[in-house]
Amino acid sequence: MSLDLGALPEGAIRGDRLWKRFRDDDRRWKIGHQVKAKVDQWRHQDESYWRYVLRDVSFEIAPGESVGLVGPNGSGKSTLLKLLTGTMYPYAGTLAVEGRIGALINLSAGIVSDLTGKDNIFLYGSLLGLKRAEVAKKYDQIVEFADLQEAVDRQIKFYSSGMQKRLGFSVACHLDPAILLIDEVLAVGDATFQQRCLNRMQQVVESGTTLVLVSHDLAAVEGTCNRCLWLNDGVLLADGPIRDVLGIYRQWIEEVSEQLQGVKGEIEILKATATDGDRGSPRSDEPMEVRLVVQSDRAYHTTFFLGVSEGPATPIFVLRYNGHLEEGENEVVCMMRHLPLPRGRFYVWVYAKDNRNKQLLPWHPACFFDVIGNRLQRAPRGIIRLSSVQVTGDWTIS
Repeated sequence: MSLDLGALPEGAIRGDRLWKRFRDDDRRWKIGHQVKAKVDQWRHQDESYWRYVLRDVSFEIAPGESVGLVGPNGSGKSTLLKLLTGTMYPYAGTLAVEGRIGALINLSAGIVSDLTGKDNIFLYGSLLGLKRAEVAKKYDQIVEFADLQEAVDRQIKFYSSGMQKRLGFSVACHLDPAILLIDEVLAVGDATFQQRCLNRMQQVVESGTTLVLVSHDLAAVEGTCNRCLWLNDGVLLADGPIRDVLGIYRQWIEEVSEQLQGVKGEIEILKATATDGDRGSPRSDEPMEVRLVVQSDRAYHTTFFLGVSEGPATPIFVLRYNGHLEEGENEVVCMMRHLPLPRGRFYVWVYAKDNRNKQLLPWHPACFFDVIGNRLQRAPRGIIRLSSVQVTGDWTIS
């Protein structure tokens, strides 16, 4: 399929059947293999020398859309961003990107360590095709957002990793790009800076800039984006509304975690259920009972931790209980008076330790349950990191 760049409005992205491959590193320094690889490549007979990181990926992003890109490590997310920036090219397929691109793909992207922070701001602007006077208009905003007023005249090599990250993000999102590409910007920095990044990305999206965000922080992705692409092993598995795609992605994470668990502690969970107490499905704002049948090799003074998540190991909330396990089978029951969850599928995770802090049971998923209730009441994007806890209240205005 042939794409006409001129047919795309500014800020639009279109990828058609994209493939990307890399040479197998194990053969890089073997001269004999290098010669054979060239011959086989020429003859189109041997594909074993190549590792495909993107496989027939097609998508289209409209101007002003905010798109989250999720998937496990090694799924091809960062490679796709590098194709969008033009630092890499696809092996096959066609990619069209229209408009000025601001990108923060890694900590040192576009940063020269021997130059000062001020010099790097103007250098980055020139790489985007801006004149010095255009960068100067934004200079004070960039420095203030990065909180580097006292360090901007120092060389970057004397900056901490967090200072470099703040500078890179501030420059990338303040120079009015048509498309903003962000890769794990929230991995470095304190909580205050992370929230400022979320707020700034929301402002950028509201101004009409197209945003593509890669992050393992699913709450941040959901709070910032309205659409999601899920990559796994280079294949685009899902593309749709943020809540729908993250829902099936979280379910996949839980299923994989359960398959890979296989680690037994000093105690073992034989059965786990989460119901409304009458063996029915739990309902929002009503009681929920979690019942565990636990096999113990001997008696323990035990501390249980019970968490509820949407799939990943990071729980939405956690409950703790100190009790005594007898040798043999034990039944552990936790009754929650009011379940603060909306409609959807959730997972029970369990951990246990003894009174000497020795692990008796590793943190792992025990069971899942489906909540009956209303859909999640969404908060304004960019204001907070969205969670799946939903609390009802009686309101009055006087």
